[in-house]
Amino acid sequence: QLQLVESGGGLVQPGNSLKLSCAASGFTLDYYAIGWFRQAPGKEREGVSCISSSGGSTTYADSVKGRFTISRDSAKNSAYLQMNSLKPEDTAVYYCAVKEVLRGCPRRFMPDYWGQGTQVTVSS
Repeated sequence: QLQLVESGGGLVQPGNSLKLSCAASGFTLDYYAIGWFRQAPGKEREGVSCISSSGGSTTYADSVKGRFTISRDSAKNSAYLQMNSLKPEDTAVYYCAVKEVLRGCPRRFMPDYWGQGTQVTVSS
């Protein structure tokens, strides 16, 4: 019953934009930090971005800094990842995940819940 469902992935050309959504059901996101992760074939899953439960702080991997923006909407019980200036190396399955925390983003993000992922492919 507790679910995180990602959407918005697809095939785009380099330089284009994509916005991913993460919708929660069965629980409220208000008490959780939310992270976006990605995993490309043959590579380890990596953290992309995190937003605190309050939305007051965010973190980004160096590889996406300046291009991606994480956000959340309490009214919609959802989180988003706006991805601009996409590069082929951004190709991966993107997952949202949440962890209950008191503040900020965890130093070690061990999620309580994971979504199933959405495929993002950046190619000409």
